[in-house]
Formats: sequence, structure tokens, C-alpha cells
Amino acid sequence: MSKPSILIVDDEPINIRLLSEILKQDYDLRASTSGNQAIAQLEEHHESIDLILLDVNMPEMSGSEVLDRINEHPAWTEIPVIFVTAMDQEGDEAEGLLRGAVDYITKPISAAIVKARVQTQLTLRQAKKDLAAQNKLLEKKVQERTEEIRYTQEVIISALTNLALTRDKETGNHIIRTQHYVKILAQLIRHFPEYVNELDDDTAIDSIFRTAPLHDVGKVGIPDCVLLKPGKLTADEWEIMKTHSTLGGDALKNSGELSGARENSFLTYAQEIAYSHHEKWDGSGYPEKLVGKDIPVSARLMAIADVYDALMSRRCYKDAFPHSKVIEIMKEGKGQHFDPVMLQAFLDNEHLFYEIAEKYQ
Repeated sequence: MSKPSILIVDDEPINIRLLSEILKQDYDLRASTSGNQAIAQLEEHHESIDLILLDVNMPEMSGSEVLDRINEHPAWTEIPVIFVTAMDQEGDEAEGLLRGAVDYITKPISAAIVKARVQTQLTLRQAKKDLAAQNKLLEKKVQERTEEIRYTQEVIISALTNLALTRDKETGNHIIRTQHYVKILAQLIRHFPEYVNELDDDTAIDSIFRTAPLHDVGKVGIPDCVLLKPGKLTADEWEIMKTHSTLGGDALKNSGELSGARENSFLTYAQEIAYSHHEKWDGSGYPEKLVGKDIPVSARLMAIADVYDALMSRRCYKDAFPHSKVIEIMKEGKGQHFDPVMLQAFLDNEHLFYEIAEKYQ
């Protein structure tokens, strides 16, 4: 291994020679006889300099002024500076420590003290380097693990979504559109007082966006004669269709319990959306007839996205409505079907949703 490198800064050549004799066996040494020379050395070699021995009392640029220049460069401040002072310069020692010097050595120089102080600071510097490297390694591992978890989540979501698509081909772009409706609406309202606790967090919005495709995953449990019926459902058939929210929510909940998924994970949003995206603000929805703010924010977002897209889309049992007609119908649901504040944000920015509808026809 290469020896640690020390920069000695002193305007007296005799002091440089003395320090060099003490340290040359254990360290690679550089020398500067002025503050300007020291700055020039740092500009060229700061990455390889491990410690600076800095004389306080120098002409043109004092040691304190050199230290000020060092503090202007973040990369240089990692290098420990030991002041070398005369016995009558106690004020300079205190000033140097306040400015960032790590220690001081007094003249006349003692070889034992110089070696001990230098070794102590170099040991501390190496410990800091080792800790920084370890932290960087841990951060990399955490990032890799986070990316792995995210990838696993996306694979599971994709698999479940594709499973649902095998039952109902009409839902393909519906899933993509509603994802984007939910995301843009969440971004529009994230700083509103009513939602700041739930949505003032990029991770929460991202999780809602990624789990939105699972809102109808429970339809895989609906019989073909009901799910794929081309005409209007009977009352009994409609009751069967309504169970898709519970089927999907229960499946996600049971999966979370089996895997030990923590609270507030992305799976929580998936459960909320699957269970409650058909709840209505006035309590007339299903499956639990939740009222107002008892409905999770994620499900309230999905309710607007889901209904808007259903009205805008052609189905085997209906034609698509024009955007203007859809907006009129949505307005009628304010405070009844939909969260009134959330819906108003939707209405105020309806053009953004129409752009998404056009983009992902």
C-alpha cells in the first residue's frame, strides 16, 4: 500500500527540513514555502493529499488565510489541517481551531508529539473514508433491493392485470387511461388541505398510480354469462357483478397477510382501490356503503377516473358519449357519487383528462 501523503507549508526551509526528517520514513511528503504555493499544490494534487501541516505566521498569506481558502472548496475541507505555531501564538491556535483546523503543534517541535498528532488525525481520516465507503455500499444495496422490490411488484401487478384482461378484452386501454387519470388528479389536489396528509408524498402517488390497474382484478371471479353478457344485466346478475370489488379486495388482502406485507405499503392502496372504487360520497355505493371521508382517498380518485372513462368509452351495451356530455353527467354526481372538492379539481382541468382519453384511445 502507498504511504499517506502530507503537505508541509512553512516559509522557513529549516522548519520544513525538520518536519521532513521526522516524517519521511512513514509518509510521502510535499512542501510549500508560501500560502500561494500551498493553494497551487492543492489545486493540482488535493485528491492525493491526506493531511496538511500549516504554519500560522507566514508573509503574504498567513496560515489562517490559507485555511479560509481551503474552506472555499468542499473537496479540500476533507483534508485535516494541523496548525504549527510558536509558543506565544495561543490566539492563533484558537482562531485556527474555530476556522476548521483539527489540531495544533507548538514550536519548538517535538518529534514524538508530531508523530503522535499526525498519526491520530490520519487514523481518523481513514476511519471517515472507511465509513463513507461503507455507507455508499449500504446505499447501493438498499437501492438495489428497492429496485428489486419495485420490479417484483410490477411483475405481480402485470400478471394480475393480464389475468383480468383474459376475461374482458375491453378493459385493456381502460386500465392505462384510468392509471393516468388517477395520477394527474392526485397531482392536482396533493396540496389541498383535505388531501395533504395522504398525497403530499411522491411515493404515495406513485403507489396509487402503479396499483390502479388492479381496481377490477376481482372480475376474474365473475362468471362469463354475467361478465361477458352483451346486454343489460338483470337485478340478480347485477348483484353478482357487484361482488367483483369484494373478490378483488379480499384476494389482495389475503395475499398481503400471507406475505407479511407491512402497513401503508403499495398493497394497501391496491386493497383500498379494489374494495372501494364503487363507493359513493353519499353512501349509496358498494360493497360497504361508506360515506364521505370514510372512503379512502385512493378509491375516491379511482371512482372519478373509472366513471369518466366508462362514459367516454364504447361498450357492447352502449355507445361512447361525447366529452361535453360526459362532463355534464359528472357534474350531476358532485357531492353524491363523487368527493365534491376532488370533482371540482377534475372539472377545472377537464382538458387534461380529455387529452389522456385521446392519447390512449
